[in-house]
Amino acid sequence: MAMNYCMECGTKLHRKHLDGEGEIPYCDRCQQFRFPVFNTAVSMIVMNEQRSKIILIKQYDKPYYILVAGYVNKGEDAEDAVIREVKEEMGLEVTDTRFNHSHYFAPSNTLMLNFTVTVAGEEPHPNREIDSWSWFDIEAARKNIRRPSLAQQFLDGYLDGRYEF
Repeated sequence: MAMNYCMECGTKLHRKHLDGEGEIPYCDRCQQFRFPVFNTAVSMIVMNEQRSKIILIKQYDKPYYILVAGYVNKGEDAEDAVIREVKEEMGLEVTDTRFNHSHYFAPSNTLMLNFTVTVAGEEPHPNREIDSWSWFDIEAARKNIRRPSLAQQFLDGYLDGRYEF
C-alpha cells in the first residue's frame, strides 16, 4: 500500500533518497521521511496446561474455526496484547507465552505476530465477540481450522516446525 500524502499535514509526498534505505516518501512541509504505516495484530495458538488441546473459535457469524486474535493497541507491547486478548475474548489467564512467527497480511495491511500460549483451566468465559468455541486435540485442531487461511498456516507451521508463506 503506497503512501501518497503526509499523515501529519496532508501534503503530497515525493520520493527522496535516504542513505542506507533507498527512495523513501518525503514531506517537504514537515521535512520528514514517511516510512510505511501498517496495523499490527497478534494471533494465538491457545493450549491447555497439558499442551494436549488447542482452542479454536468462531466469530462474526462465520461458519469456520480460527485462532484467537486481535489488534495491538498503540503503545502496547505484543506480549501484553496477547495476554489481554486471551483474557478479553476468552476469559482465560495466560501462564506462558512464546513467539512463533510473523507474516505481513496484505489484504488488511497488517503485520500478524503469532504466539503459542498456555492457559490456566479449560473453562472459557468468552465475550460477545465469540460465537462459539471448542477444545480440539492437536490433530483435530489441524483438521478443523479454516482452510486456506493465515490461521491455518500459523497452526500448521507451529505443528510442523516450518512455515510456508
